[in-house]
Amino acid sequence: MNLRKVSLTASLLSVALLAGSAAHAQATRTWVSGVGDDVNPCSRTAPCKTFAGAISKTAAKGEIDAIDPGGFGAVTITKSITIDGAGTMASILGAGTNGIIINALSTDIVTIRNLSIEGAGTGLNGIRILAAKEVHIENCVIKGFINRGIIVENTANNVNLYVSNSSIHTMNGASTPAGNSGAILLRPTLTGAASALIAGSHLDQNTFGLRVENNARATMTDSTASGNATFGVHAITPGPGAASIILERVVLSNNTTGVQAESSGLASVRISETLITSNSTGLNPLTGGQILSWGNNRVAGNGTDGNPTGAVVLEK
Repeated sequence: MNLRKVSLTASLLSVALLAGSAAHAQATRTWVSGVGDDVNPCSRTAPCKTFAGAISKTAAKGEIDAIDPGGFGAVTITKSITIDGAGTMASILGAGTNGIIINALSTDIVTIRNLSIEGAGTGLNGIRILAAKEVHIENCVIKGFINRGIIVENTANNVNLYVSNSSIHTMNGASTPAGNSGAILLRPTLTGAASALIAGSHLDQNTFGLRVENNARATMTDSTASGNATFGVHAITPGPGAASIILERVVLSNNTTGVQAESSGLASVRISETLITSNSTGLNPLTGGQILSWGNNRVAGNGTDGNPTGAVVLEK
């Protein structure tokens, strides 16, 4: 074989390798469409059909956007990514399964924005978070799951959950044990810990609104937890580690219990500028749980109003 043929063969091989590499390259931004196809590269002009199809073609820290209305399927997220349905009726139907599972690295940040996540009465959880550094849920509607709208159940590290301008409702399955079915549940286990900030959101018409367990804390502000079959908010420590909730400008109404703190010295709820009314029981501290008031709340019109266990001094 002469040198010219060897050179030509090498050049053709290089082109083929580069083409193969480009075909498998991940884009920083990908797209899905109701009329897309997952064999496509998920570009703006050749979008994918599902989030699951697009996520493998999207680079870490990238973004998947919806071009038009569609049901884009359940998805498992294992890296930093943003999924955004802004400007469309983008949705996930999670009938019989979880809508979104997040099992990323402890350094990863995941954002879910402008989506409707529907369980159709048979879905398990709207968003199940097993591991991540931060999870941001923004402008979303989650409904119709039999377990939880959002559950954090990490076994290690700390997960920080941020929920803003979202509605989680009709989470009222007959799941056992008690406490499994509701809007938002923080339930870290083993060496895990969790925190949540819930702002401008509605946790209504579920089995419970917000439940916080061992090694977890939540702050809820400018939000509602109403019409829930058991608790509006519930801090409990069935195992080791404290559970705490802070409420600021929250409405808790038409629940069986507005606020419950349960477990001696380890479960606490602090309330400020909060309206607690039209519940069967307003404030219900149990077995040494603490409900602490800043003294600027309105607790009235409940079957039994109840009393805080102590006060928090307002700074001057």
